[in-house]
Amino acid sequence: MFEGLSKYQPQFLAVLRIVTALLYIEHGTMKLFGFPPSEMFANGLGTLMLVAGILETFGGLLIIIGFHTRTVAFILSGQMAVAYFMAHAPQGFFPAINMGEAAILFCFIFLYLVSAGPGAWSVDNARRNAV
Repeated sequence: MFEGLSKYQPQFLAVLRIVTALLYIEHGTMKLFGFPPSEMFANGLGTLMLVAGILETFGGLLIIIGFHTRTVAFILSGQMAVAYFMAHAPQGFFPAINMGEAAILFCFIFLYLVSAGPGAWSVDNARRNAV
């Protein structure tokens, strides 16, 4: 029944990449620019949160446009694994309790992008086709 959709796999992968990056950037802009507003970062950022904000904002932008997608996704996947084990796991075993679902999902979606590549509509593909 769904076999006909297989021909659109590169486009669906690109949509997954772009939507994931848009959501990811939101976490970075919250840390760096206070938008959207969050009381979580009202008292300023430590060094780790500043680095996280930079990676989330600028790494997310690179993922959106599909530039060096596999390399950036690898770095961001690792960042999310570290974030989960440093910030969420100590608060409890279950991700629904320790608020770690987003970190786990980002980690594994980025890990998938390392393997699958950017899909359609990416700078990586445009560069590959230009050579």
